[in-house]
Amino acid sequence: MTILVVTGTGTEIGKTVVTAALAATARARRRSVAVLKPAQTGLAPGERGDVQEVARLAGSVTELELARFPEPLAPATAARRAGMAPVRPHEVAEAAEKLAAEHDLVLVEGAGGLLVRFDDEGGTLADAARLLRAPVLVVAQAGLGTLNATALTVEALGVRELECAGVVIGSWPAAPDLAALCNLEDFPEATGAELMGSVPAGAGSLAPVDFRARAASWLAPDFGGSWAR
Repeated sequence: MTILVVTGTGTEIGKTVVTAALAATARARRRSVAVLKPAQTGLAPGERGDVQEVARLAGSVTELELARFPEPLAPATAARRAGMAPVRPHEVAEAAEKLAAEHDLVLVEGAGGLLVRFDDEGGTLADAARLLRAPVLVVAQAGLGTLNATALTVEALGVRELECAGVVIGSWPAAPDLAALCNLEDFPEATGAELMGSVPAGAGSLAPVDFRARAASWLAPDFGGSWAR
């Protein structure tokens, strides 16, 4: 795949670290990588955003952020409150296609979940993925409640005839509880999507050299890694 869209079942579940792991694994295979963040919210100009964090962890990648809004809100709301132009799905698709012409892999990291609004017309990351005809990877939580949230996201992809590239657990606890351990087995049947990796909690705090050395072990062979459930 040339373009992969990365979404999640919510916020703060590890999308950026998973994106960095994908980028690091691809870079280790000598593939050129670009990371596109359509809308970054909750940061002032000059502060480190998600694409910069991916580059710090994964190494040399092309970074592109289309818009930045100061308040930590959904992109449409943040843009409206800031009096700024929103990002629209066709703009995301156009930017990703331009990057794809010059890179082996383009990773498009969304904000929040699949159906978070980019604009007041209801445009979402799902709309951008549809324009791109790109597969969508879902980042999910490990523990209790994740099966329902993940199944809903996968179902939303199916309704829109979008390909689900699988599910990656964004933060696997060092001491998983019973629910998390059971979820490893239950993800495929309960959600209809294959489990394609698991990133350990705290991975984003590793030194970049250690992160890059370990990233492939967190991802399934379909993404160039060696992880197996």
